[in-house]
Amino acid sequence: MPTARARVSSAVMTHPVRRAQAQELSDRLGLGGLALDPDPGGPPSALRTALVAWARTAEGATHHLMIQDDVAAPDDFVDLVAHCADRFPDDALAYYTNWHARNGSAARLAALAGAGWVRAAPEEFTPTLAIVLPIALADGFRRYATGSAERHDDELMAAFLRGHGRSALLAVPTVTEHTGTSSINGHASQGVRLAVCPSESADARPLLLDGWVLEELDWLPYMRYGEGFIRLPGQDTTPDARHHFTWREALPRTGLSEAAVLGTLGSRAPAEEKQARQVAEAFGPSFADELWIHCLLLGVQARAAARRYAPGGGDPARTAAAEKLRAAAVSTVGPAGLSPERRPEAGREHTALLAEYAFAAVSSGERLPEQALADRR
Repeated sequence: MPTARARVSSAVMTHPVRRAQAQELSDRLGLGGLALDPDPGGPPSALRTALVAWARTAEGATHHLMIQDDVAAPDDFVDLVAHCADRFPDDALAYYTNWHARNGSAARLAALAGAGWVRAAPEEFTPTLAIVLPIALADGFRRYATGSAERHDDELMAAFLRGHGRSALLAVPTVTEHTGTSSINGHASQGVRLAVCPSESADARPLLLDGWVLEELDWLPYMRYGEGFIRLPGQDTTPDARHHFTWREALPRTGLSEAAVLGTLGSRAPAEEKQARQVAEAFGPSFADELWIHCLLLGVQARAAARRYAPGGGDPARTAAAEKLRAAAVSTVGPAGLSPERRPEAGREHTALLAEYAFAAVSSGERLPEQALADRR
């Protein structure tokens, strides 16, 4: 592969208590050094340190990478970032998305549809664990954020990008990973927070460099604390931008009937019924039903997105890397949908069960549009 044209400077955002792990990350990836919290004894503030990191741009750089100290990344990460910057020179590019956020669900849906990138939901925080900005945007964000009383850099980044009219692009295959559950900025109560579509760099690279981009989310199913919700089309432009609409509340806006959705619960194959009983025994009947319906809706929307936006109109033929990405997407949806205090209960055996059950529901959803239209005629 030819050398990337983009020139990427970088900094690892860290607190002195994590200086050793930050230095190891910087040394291993060949990054530009550490951006230390300038007031380590002060009240928790990710923004305070982020401003230091965004100020560490190098002369001649076209883009700047800011990565947090509790992130694992492959050895070729900077090279991958530079080639992606060549492809999307004017965009903010986020290389990590939490598995339980609205944006996590957007990335999961995009993975199921076969996309390499997805445009972030503008009303939600922009994931900043590993993010790249063009130099002009990096300088603009630093000016915008300086003096702000907000302590969450991810919230302020979203507001800044909204002002520029275009939210970040999220890498769908996730080559970075969040390590540990501690949080200097007060997010430990969210429990285990991992990547939505964990991928090896070799599998991710062709999807990131050549895969199609899902720009329009339409309605988006997502799950939080054991319940399914739907982000409505254009919700970000309303006073209810961050309101959580249950799937029952929002379903009339999707074109699907509640009867069609609930009908799939009673028409599952024997193997799927067995999985449903096992999930219910482990995590409760309500969670089993909510997870099924959430994944069913993901399947509906993934198929619709592929037909509407994918090259060739959603041709079902997929590469091995794309199939791996679909498997990664469903592998995280069950644990991510649990409440934070219950996520540690999802050990290896339960994770495998949840993934099989989720994939069955997604597959049912991918078939549902034709069935629903046939029922209406």
